[in-house]
Amino acid sequence: MDTDASGSGGWRFAQCFGDKGEVEDITEADIISTVEFDSTGNYLATGDKGGRVVLFERNEMKKGCEYKFYTEFQSHEPEFDYLKSLEIEEKINKIKWCKRQNAAHFLLSTNDKTIKLWKVFEKSLRIVSESNLAEGQRPIPPPTHQSQLKLPRMQQQDNIVAAVPRKVYSNAHAYHIHSISVNSDQETYISADDLRINLWNLNISDQSFNIVDIKPANMEELTEVITAAEFHPTQCNVFMYSSSKSNIKLADMREAALCDRHTKIFEEEEDPTNRSFFSEIISSISDVKFSHDGRYILSRDYLSLKIWDVNMDSKPVKTIPIHDHLRGKLCDLYENDCIFDKFECIWGGDDRHVLTGSYHNYFRIYDTDTLSDVVLQADKSAFKAKKIGGPLPGNKLGAAKNGRPGGLRENMALDTLDFNKKILHASWHPRENTIAASVH
Repeated sequence: MDTDASGSGGWRFAQCFGDKGEVEDITEADIISTVEFDSTGNYLATGDKGGRVVLFERNEMKKGCEYKFYTEFQSHEPEFDYLKSLEIEEKINKIKWCKRQNAAHFLLSTNDKTIKLWKVFEKSLRIVSESNLAEGQRPIPPPTHQSQLKLPRMQQQDNIVAAVPRKVYSNAHAYHIHSISVNSDQETYISADDLRINLWNLNISDQSFNIVDIKPANMEELTEVITAAEFHPTQCNVFMYSSSKSNIKLADMREAALCDRHTKIFEEEEDPTNRSFFSEIISSISDVKFSHDGRYILSRDYLSLKIWDVNMDSKPVKTIPIHDHLRGKLCDLYENDCIFDKFECIWGGDDRHVLTGSYHNYFRIYDTDTLSDVVLQADKSAFKAKKIGGPLPGNKLGAAKNGRPGGLRENMALDTLDFNKKILHASWHPRENTIAASVH
């Protein structure tokens, strides 16, 4: 999706990658599990459940927003843990780009157990064009005298994009890794599973430092798990992590080697009158993100987005309901496991807009100042409409500029939602209003 060129402030569908038809036999391995722009916005990475990473490159030949295929590589393979009799999926949980230092790209990818640092670079293939036994394709008889000997000649044949794993960081997590975050110093990063957060040096793959450990001595006393973790965008000693108990903890690595004692905790007291069987599940935070300037924190739970001021931990500055109409359907959503879906939340490049997904391939963009919102649908019908020159769903049914409910917002509240279609993962271009959303 990119901003509508008409200047109306709307959005328009720009491009669709992957299968564009109504194909029923899409395999589980083809479902995208993470999507991430690099710091320049010129490259886009996607990871899927089959362990593949696909990179796209901005097409500079085109005027508008268009990306073209750059390269694809198999990042992770399925494994089996014989000690625990557990299958380890190849699914890519997260991809994070490292800032570019030279002509090569470096990015981290992780499945449940192993993190890899990939180097992606362009390489020229050379072949022997002339030797003592051949001239190009034509064979020649072996030389009979030393004066007939000549040095073989090389000739460039092609340029290819190669991907090699520079480092493999393994065996450091007993539980499933769900978050990785590169530090602003570009030398270290953190990886988080349900109970622990580890600090790594990018250049050292055989040791990491455990900086958060919430595992109780007796696992029967376990009451919460870590759900997401992220480094501060500019202060290399500060990071935060969220928990299933609806709180966000800010930690400072200068205070202690083990950051179990948080510097700040962002938590909102629950209204006892709203308490129900599902309260704990829907209040669990699925994603947290610092704003680009580090002043605000965006968090997503099942039904809402919250914006916190880093300097005010008593309550969120703003609470934005995402799909309040689902409150009456929590029983059904529990039955079909959708209540456990982990939606991501994203800041726009200007820190003035936030985005998160919903069901039926709807997603919402909010202006943090006015709280006016736009409801959009990333559906294959948008691709078809563009192809045949028809109206685009986003333009035809999008929210009105003055904030009156548009067609899509009304459709979103209807009973006809398809809960198998959902937008869990998205990424916002760092310098322009372009969004990449993965359609489930």
